[in-house]
Amino acid sequence: MKTPENGQKKYAVSGRKPSWLKKPISSGATWRATSGLIESAGLTTVCKEAHCPNLGECFTRGTATFMILGATCTRACRFCAVNKGTPDVPDIEEPEKIAGAAREMQLSYAVVTSVTRDDLPDGGASHFAKTVVALREVNPGIRVELLVPDFLGDMDALDTVIAARPDVLNHNIETVPRLYSPVRPGAEYKRSLGLFTHAAKHGGIPLKSGIMLGLGEREGEIATVLDDLLDAGVKLLTLGQYLQPGRDQLPVSEYVTPETFAMWRERALDAGFSAVASGPHVRSSYRAEGMADSISMKSGL
Repeated sequence: MKTPENGQKKYAVSGRKPSWLKKPISSGATWRATSGLIESAGLTTVCKEAHCPNLGECFTRGTATFMILGATCTRACRFCAVNKGTPDVPDIEEPEKIAGAAREMQLSYAVVTSVTRDDLPDGGASHFAKTVVALREVNPGIRVELLVPDFLGDMDALDTVIAARPDVLNHNIETVPRLYSPVRPGAEYKRSLGLFTHAAKHGGIPLKSGIMLGLGEREGEIATVLDDLLDAGVKLLTLGQYLQPGRDQLPVSEYVTPETFAMWRERALDAGFSAVASGPHVRSSYRAEGMADSISMKSGL
């Protein structure tokens, strides 16, 4: 993929948070109902745990991204606000709880992710699979997108997830290879690509990935990552602005302009991605149903 010509687009701005990142505070009956339902069911969402800037918008729309396997991660990624440490034993009733919550929320599309559980023999893959089964048993016709960790490269664990037949399989590449050490200690760029390559050969499931911009990556590096994802079989892509969720996480290197996000969207589509969501507030599961709908229409499903 070619990088932008010098001077074609202003790549980023530095300094204080720009105006385009401001979002209105959301509230209202639907927001309260969504929040109350999740709390009363004893469920965890990545929306809250990761301090997602879209929480208010999504809760107001009656949606949320469920986070399974607890709220404590065994990795120490420096971009993420999720608690790090020794996790609790997985809740065996969690799949049914999520299925019930999805029914009450009247979801037609559910997104499920997890903390990374390197302490579990299969990395939590069987728990993902059980959650898909429970969601479909309680909510006939529901579509399910899974946002999974890398399972330490365990392809048997990945096959367990593939066997559950999620409608979309998502795994975030997050950043460029050069920044993996400071941004994603414990992760490996080639390991994540290998997950996609395996899934593309054995799954027949639409593959999705996401990249954060604003961590100090270079234009040529972004282009290379997009090429690598395409080569690995990924067809759905999200690009969003990294925002420092707290003092303990990495600072923002630059704020990428909306125009640059739009440019990368067009270039990614031209390169061969089937659907691309690219913008300052875009996150991996942000309006995920709309992206799934777009590929369904293209494929005639």
